[in-house]
Formats: sequence, structure tokens, C-alpha cells
Amino acid sequence: MAKRDYYETLGVSKGASADEIKKAYRQKAKELHPDRNSDNPNAEEQFKAANEAYDVLKDADKKAAYDRYGHAAFEGGMGARPGGGAGGFRGQGDFASAFSDVFDDLFGDFMGGQRGGAGQGRSRAARGNDLRYNLRINLEDAFAGMQKTVTVPTSVTCGKCSGSGASDGSEPATCPTCSGMGKVRAQQGFFTVERTCPTCNGIGQIIKDPCRACHGAGRVEKEKSLSVNIPAGVETGTRIRLAGEGEAGLRGGPSGDLYIFIDVAEHQLFKRDGHDLYCRVPVSMAAAALGGDIEVPTIDGGKSRVKIPDGSQSGRQMRLRGKGMPALRGGQRGDMFIELAVETPVNLTARQRELLREFDEASERNNPQSSNFFSAVKGFWDSMKG
Repeated sequence: MAKRDYYETLGVSKGASADEIKKAYRQKAKELHPDRNSDNPNAEEQFKAANEAYDVLKDADKKAAYDRYGHAAFEGGMGARPGGGAGGFRGQGDFASAFSDVFDDLFGDFMGGQRGGAGQGRSRAARGNDLRYNLRINLEDAFAGMQKTVTVPTSVTCGKCSGSGASDGSEPATCPTCSGMGKVRAQQGFFTVERTCPTCNGIGQIIKDPCRACHGAGRVEKEKSLSVNIPAGVETGTRIRLAGEGEAGLRGGPSGDLYIFIDVAEHQLFKRDGHDLYCRVPVSMAAAALGGDIEVPTIDGGKSRVKIPDGSQSGRQMRLRGKGMPALRGGQRGDMFIELAVETPVNLTARQRELLREFDEASERNNPQSSNFFSAVKGFWDSMKG
């Protein structure tokens, strides 16, 4: 059966440029890939035919031979290639190489971009890891803001080798195993599998004479003291980013970032809800009954006078506007809510007891309905006992 014309297979004209051929091939490879055409029994053969056509047309020497002799250029020893190599149809190794080109073209963008040629090498620098530091502060500090010095154990750039990992007078060398690619390929039947180079661990370079201070890592462990600005209004979970204060990069790469996570401790007096504060204030029975003014502490360390209406009961709330926490952005303050807790007097003197009895008797005379109610309750319980 006669072979189909290579140009026709890829859907391009004979005068197509190398870029047009490559673009057409990539489109065909995507359309005909067996994994995408499980219901088409002819997809694999068509896919192989597209690979065969591209393998010839992408090579200038092969393309010239094909343009002159057609398919006969690769049959029966015709079309000897420059350099003395015999022509002819490629074997399994050549086909694996062509399939590797398919992998590069289709998935190269997902693998970090186009691969460089041998000896180009990969970027030996790698960004350092980000670090997390948990900082616990009290509510007063969260209200006012503060400058805090923290000590963070981290990795810093080696001062002896300036992060290169190599000793004085030497430089990292291209990895001989992967030729600087950082990856090696192993053929497994139809597929070519790519793995991280075991010699250089994917860096693409090796250090024959490592720095004695960092042992080739380009960084050393060290505690670092940093001044952190804690803005007013922070709350538990607030995150502060210090750019470039994380771990140093590998072999001269950029440093990561340091993230300070705020944890505001519980306060003995105030409860926080967003920008508002809540405070439970004890008042005497007399003050609750007669009313009056009391002083209550505020989060800024001062005091505010609050007027209690007469006849106030436990649980009554009053608001002090603008006495809460500041907003992290904007500066406006929340409110402070005071909840009254009326205290029952204990350890009464004889005189105090006498006065309370007089008060109780006077209350019965002034409020007979209340007196009748309590008498009815007393009668009910007496009947239950009888």
C-alpha cells in the first residue's frame, strides 16, 4: 500500500515554513493522540503516521531528500545522510525520540516551559521556603499597636560562599548525568519517561569542591532578630507579611517570606466581638435602686463615668460610643457595652438587717398588690405542707 504524502499527512503545502510545519504537527498530534481517541481504532496508526511525517519534515536534510526522491529516499539505502549515516526508515529508538518531541510540544508548558539543549542547564537558584511565626499579644497591645522584636530560627545566605555553595575559587559544574537538564529520560517500550536527575537532584549542576561552611547548600542555619510593626486593631488570625525574611534561597536564589500570625490573649475584664467590647460591672443594690453615677475602666487605661438609672436590674446594658477597639483600616473605634450585675449584700450587721426589715415593711405598705401576691404564694406553700 502506497504511503500517504508527508505534507498531506500534516495538512501543509510543500512550501510551508518550519514554524508552519511544527504548528500543523502539534495540532495533528493533539487531535490524533490515542488517549483522546479511545473509540477510534485507527487513531494510533494515524498518530504514528503524523509522527513519521514530522520526523522527516522537521529535519532540513531529511526534508531535502524527501522533496527530491519522495518516500524512496528512505528505502533501500538511498538518500545517505550527511556524515556517513545510512538513511532508511527509523527504528524504535528514533521513534521514541520523535514521541519525546510530542511530549515536549504538548506538555512542555506544564513542565516549566521549553527544555533547553544539552549543556544549557536549568536555573540552579531556587526560592527559599516561606516561614510562619505565631505571636501572642494582650488586648491592650492590640488596641494601641506596638513594635515587637521577634527571634526567628531560619536559613540565611552563607556569607563565605555568598550562596553559591562552592568553595573559594571554584564554580558549580554542569551535571554529567543529565547534561545540565536536571532530568533524565528512560525508554519504556513505546513511551519515554522523564525523571528528576538522581545525581544533581534536578538542579542541573554539581559542586565538586563544596563550601566548608554550608557544605554546598549555599545557606546556613541561624537565628534572626526582626522588628515587627503591630498595627492598632489587630485580632486573632491577623497575618502580617515580611517580604524576603523567610528562608534564604538555595544556591543564591531569592528568599521566601515570613508570615506573622497574631493571637490575642483573653482579657480578664473585657470580651471582644469585632470592634466592640463588652464589660460586666458590679453595682450595689442601693445604687441599682436609687440610681447614680459610677466609674468604669476603659481599654485605653482610663475611666469613664456612667449614669445608672434608678430601678436598674441585673443584665441591663448601656453603651459608651467610641470606647471600643479601633478598626484595623480606617481608624474608627467600636463601642463599649456595660452590663450591670446587681450584687446582693452579704455579712449584714444587726443594724443593716433591721433597716432592711423596715424597708421591706415599708415596701409592703407602699405596694399592697405586691404584698398580696407574696401572701398568696406563702399561703399556697403552707397548704402544700399541710
